[in-house]
Amino acid sequence: QVVLVEAGGGSVQAGGSLRLSCRASGYGYSSYCMGWFRQTPGKEREGIAHISSDGRPSYAESVKGRFTISRDNAKNTIYLQMNSLKNEDTAMYYCAATTVEGVCLFSDLRLGVWGQGTQVSVSS
Repeated sequence: QVVLVEAGGGSVQAGGSLRLSCRASGYGYSSYCMGWFRQTPGKEREGIAHISSDGRPSYAESVKGRFTISRDNAKNTIYLQMNSLKNEDTAMYYCAATTVEGVCLFSDLRLGVWGQGTQVSVSS
């Protein structure tokens, strides 16, 4: 059974930084695409970053230039470094992973496995 566990959320002032992590267990993590989504109450879950099995990142326009996704295959973990945080980055952040090799789009991740989420709150 694939399990994803996020960590690193919290409260920060605008302009600050946080780093989220997501550790995968239960499958061959390094062969699959993984990514991050976020969601606020009443809104759809938004894909913000994903990284392919060979380390190619892709970002939503809303976070490009501020967030960096990375993966450490030795630790079965991906990270999301979030800099220059804004109030509108406040959300529940979810990690996701595909269960099919060779695909890596937000639409693929939506069909995969999800973590339980970690809350990020940014205040002025």
